[in-house]
Amino acid sequence: MSSLVRQLARRTGTTLPARHVIQLNVVRRLPASRTYASRSKPKSTVSFIPGSQLRFDSEDARAEYTKTDLKMTSVVDWFRKEVAALETRASGRVTPALLSPVRVERGRGQTVKLEEVATVGIKDGSVLIVTVFDEQNTKAVEQGIYNAKLPHIVPQRLDSRTLKIPVPKPTVEARNTLAVTTSRMAEDVRVQLRKHHQASVKKGKYEKHSVELEEFQKLSDRHIAEVDKILAQTKKATGSK
Repeated sequence: MSSLVRQLARRTGTTLPARHVIQLNVVRRLPASRTYASRSKPKSTVSFIPGSQLRFDSEDARAEYTKTDLKMTSVVDWFRKEVAALETRASGRVTPALLSPVRVERGRGQTVKLEEVATVGIKDGSVLIVTVFDEQNTKAVEQGIYNAKLPHIVPQRLDSRTLKIPVPKPTVEARNTLAVTTSRMAEDVRVQLRKHHQASVKKGKYEKHSVELEEFQKLSDRHIAEVDKILAQTKKATGSK
């Protein structure tokens, strides 16, 4: 319509009143309004990471954890081995393992395990027979057995290279004594584990309630629980409370 009005005005040479000018209001189509998600803080992806990778933020903490775990494992393994020997004696079983704690001096302060200088056999189910490779070491082997201070283990010479050790059946009192010894050893091991735990935490200077403190505590608890389990099994095997 506005173009027709302009053409008519040019042909007649007149100016049309403003009321004859038709103005077209062009309604622009606005784009549809969009909705946007609110910008909240991103969620942590920690829950998607395997547990073994969650423990620590630093490699130093991870390395210290591994080191402490090895130390604690070594302590528990030692306790397990010692308890196995005690349990064997308490159960009345006669095996060469009864003499595993024996160390033999070879001069100049050097000591070796018994099996390096002699063999240990069993006779009649209740007698240990120790045969020394070199008769010059017989006296040292005999002394090593005494020095080990094993309950009711007294060597007797048969000849220049052979020792006989009768092993009496354990009495109820002997079983209880072994149980008490095991309990005392268990407490010493727990103390050692706690020392390793405290040393690692002190070295790391971790913040209170941190993941590191939590994981080191779990590590200590796990090894102490293993000690308690070994002790309970030993008491059950020896028939003591």
